[in-house]
Amino acid sequence: MRLGVVGMMPADFRQITAQHLEAVRALKLSGAAFHAHGDQLGQIQSHECRKVRDTFAQAGMDLAQFGIGYGECLFDPDRQVRQGVVAKIERGIEVAAQLDAHYCLIRTGSLSPRGAYSPSFRNMESECLPRLVETLRAVTHKAEEEGVTVVVETHNLTIMDSPETNVLVVETVGSERLQVVMDYVNHFQSLQQVYRNVERLHHIFDLMGPIAPVGHCKDLKLGEGLVLHLDEAVPGEGVLDLEVALQRWESFYPDGYLLLEHLPDAQYPAASANTHRIAADAGVRIY
Repeated sequence: MRLGVVGMMPADFRQITAQHLEAVRALKLSGAAFHAHGDQLGQIQSHECRKVRDTFAQAGMDLAQFGIGYGECLFDPDRQVRQGVVAKIERGIEVAAQLDAHYCLIRTGSLSPRGAYSPSFRNMESECLPRLVETLRAVTHKAEEEGVTVVVETHNLTIMDSPETNVLVVETVGSERLQVVMDYVNHFQSLQQVYRNVERLHHIFDLMGPIAPVGHCKDLKLGEGLVLHLDEAVPGEGVLDLEVALQRWESFYPDGYLLLEHLPDAQYPAASANTHRIAADAGVRIY
């Protein structure tokens, strides 16, 4: 398998240099990933994408994932809102193609005014899932034209809240250019699942493995409080059996990328070292 990082890059990806990629390589990582806000994508020039693509190539690094940022919800009741966000994503797909990114990441959004990963009862209304599928089908038309695979970041707080829902949406959209991200931490929904996390990991991989060609490598810990708190953790510093997770990933995608993410830059050395150690113990080769 391959190991990379979402982070350690400048906020404006056009400013990436060989030195940034050398710092990633020094952690025994072979790929990097970054995001760009949808509102800024119209300013991105083709020659700027070529420069970044060539910088990665000269460094012998892969651009494993290019993410598009936006605040809109893909199943907003307002058609004009949906059309607007589709236009942003279409431009992002063009940029992803020019960058030679392995995958282009998007998110579903939420009808909560507090943000894309904030829960809302409105997300579960019966008309929302068909609207989401309609929007994703529009997105995949552009993805198919550009030869780019779009992956959706899913989470138990969003409309794509479970492995079962993820499979349903991908199969209903019906395009090989629309897949999801294997972010297994995002699909633990109860304390019992955490206690029996090997069983849950197998369930997640059994369903999502065939439709999740890029993944995010994290651990999970139980937070404090009188209600359930499930928090992300540095790999190897949480409660999940990551040997099982890495073995399952390897079984599906021996050349595929898992990406470290959601950490301060200062914690990525430990995250990488821990993941390499766990992989070695699990008999999984990272190259």
